[in-house]
Amino acid sequence: MSEHHPPVSPLLDRCPEALPASSYFDPDWYAREERAIWRRNWVHVGRLDDIPAGTMRRVQVGGQNLILCRDRDGQVTAFHNTCRHRGAELCSAAEKPLGKLITCPYHNWAYDLSGRLVSTAFATPTPDFRKEEHGLFPVHTRDWNGFLFVCLDDAPPELRPDMGLKALDNWPMDRLKTGHRLVKELDCNWKIFWENYNECLHCPGIHPELCDMVPIYKRGVMAANEASGWVPDAPKQPVLKDGAQTWTMTGAPCGPEFAGLTAEERANGFNFVTIYPTMFVVAHVDYVRSVTVTPLGPERTRLTAEWLFAGETLAQPGFDAGNVAEFATLVLDQDGAACEMNQRGLRSEKYQGGRLMPQEFDILKFHDWVRAQMESA
Repeated sequence: MSEHHPPVSPLLDRCPEALPASSYFDPDWYAREERAIWRRNWVHVGRLDDIPAGTMRRVQVGGQNLILCRDRDGQVTAFHNTCRHRGAELCSAAEKPLGKLITCPYHNWAYDLSGRLVSTAFATPTPDFRKEEHGLFPVHTRDWNGFLFVCLDDAPPELRPDMGLKALDNWPMDRLKTGHRLVKELDCNWKIFWENYNECLHCPGIHPELCDMVPIYKRGVMAANEASGWVPDAPKQPVLKDGAQTWTMTGAPCGPEFAGLTAEERANGFNFVTIYPTMFVVAHVDYVRSVTVTPLGPERTRLTAEWLFAGETLAQPGFDAGNVAEFATLVLDQDGAACEMNQRGLRSEKYQGGRLMPQEFDILKFHDWVRAQMESA
């Protein structure tokens, strides 16, 4: 019989130092992060279902130019976007049809979909040239719940969502379709977005609508055990406001609720799963939303938000996925403005670094993760 452990408060008992201000805009620091973090971890590059079979797609990860290849049977491979002849780009378009071979448009060297060099076209190699030594440089791929990831490291780490690999098992992830997509570019460092994601001290001043939907947020905390005066035996309160079941403007589900959810997953109203440094997923009773973080430079970040629905929801007469997305889009817009405000302020020559408050325990965990990644590299 397992021993029962009452919940405890996660609040910090100190105010630790935050990352230095220069880590948010210094080009050298950013270049080190590209190598230490973005080229060594799994990075989300899109929904597998949104890459048609027989397609080659160009993507940027960790400052590297890559190609994703999905053959006519649906199998996915990825490579560095460079020909082994003299380094020409193999795919210059955002996306183009893919046949049985990957052919360099410069001198027509051709590779099969495993990356093996099969032809040097008009070139005539001498006996000292070995084709088997001049295949494409491969990149590791991983499919998790229909989300496609790549990792540039030769020995990729395990994929470790904070809630575990089974966190979304009760949602029908394999049959969800992208119904709405939002791409938003922010004038801020990628870490600032994650810091904003990891605290709710800003919620009362930045998110009035969200605080109405999630009443505990009005107190500047993300959960009851973070609030002042909380005790372990306090009765559990509903997460969403009375009458709300999900994140829509009305709080009403946009379609049929997923059948396999537990009572707790339904009561939560929203279930967050985080995968540093690349994305988070929010699973609701009626749809799933993902947000992908892509650094574009020391002070520029792209967010790609996607709303995923069951086929029967999308097939409803008059269904508008954009209307469903309005609530989370509003919250994301507010967060984006706050992140840009943060970036502008920390550019002051007087600001060298701040101190975290007790409620910012998740930011401390994130900072510790960043520090550990940088040190291990």
